[in-house]
Amino acid sequence: MQRARPVVDWPTDGIPCVRPNLGVIWIPAMAGLNYFLPEAAMPWPGEPLSRAAILEARVEQIVTSETMRLAEGFYAMHHDSGEEQIVPYHADTQGVFDIAHLLYGEELFYDLPNPDCESWIRELLDISRAFYTQATLHIKDLLGEPAVSMIHGHGTSQGVFFPTAGGRSSEDTVTLISPDMIERVVLPQISKTAETLGGIFAHFCGKHPTLLEQLCRMDMVRAVDLGNPEYYDTRAVMETCAATGTVLHSRIAAMPGETWQAYARRLATLVRETGARVILRPLVAPHSRDECRAMLQFWHENT
Repeated sequence: MQRARPVVDWPTDGIPCVRPNLGVIWIPAMAGLNYFLPEAAMPWPGEPLSRAAILEARVEQIVTSETMRLAEGFYAMHHDSGEEQIVPYHADTQGVFDIAHLLYGEELFYDLPNPDCESWIRELLDISRAFYTQATLHIKDLLGEPAVSMIHGHGTSQGVFFPTAGGRSSEDTVTLISPDMIERVVLPQISKTAETLGGIFAHFCGKHPTLLEQLCRMDMVRAVDLGNPEYYDTRAVMETCAATGTVLHSRIAAMPGETWQAYARRLATLVRETGARVILRPLVAPHSRDECRAMLQFWHENT
């Protein structure tokens, strides 16, 4: 709340917002995964579960889990605060494949290419998707938010309204598998998730240009975010997004020593030249209110 209050009247297109910050263990912990709390760091997963433990986990336990109670407590505190100008939003969610990896550990990558494990992998991903969907819909119901749309801040204090996407999917460890395996194993799960939630806002860290293209080609992926924009050619990313109609809602890498004026001018030029739709979370930002207002006005006028 202390981070969100200063942006309530800040010159920006963002929506002031907050969410419970439970890290990558948010959904896996509900399914029975142990976790620990490193000093001054995010919650971190403990030892992965066995096949038997994963198969024994039930979707019904999601809404009664300790982790869900923590999130519900956060939303209750926000409601009681009366902060109507700051919107609560859904906790950040790992995607189906990431949840499967967190639950099952590195054995996932050994079982993936094994023909004898094909049915197990399909079952593991279906279970992970059920956990993801149940947790997401429960929080949406708690917030009074439609299944097929959302406000999401992606870990920041300024969010965006997504009218045709009701879920966020972070697939970081998908970058460790091949494009062919992504096509066969991961994309069908994203499609099924998107059918329930009207569309997906997709995020991933690391470098995997093919994954970016594969996500952008999916009609139900409405927007993408790059965790490491410095690994990509900015023009190529915008061209991919423009060609597929995908919104680039992302930080975008800066050039060494670039001022916010030069940064905004360079990116605005790329937006005009490529035709990309971009919601910019700048990596070079002005410090004063007047400068921020000037940057916002420049962005509007030039994009």
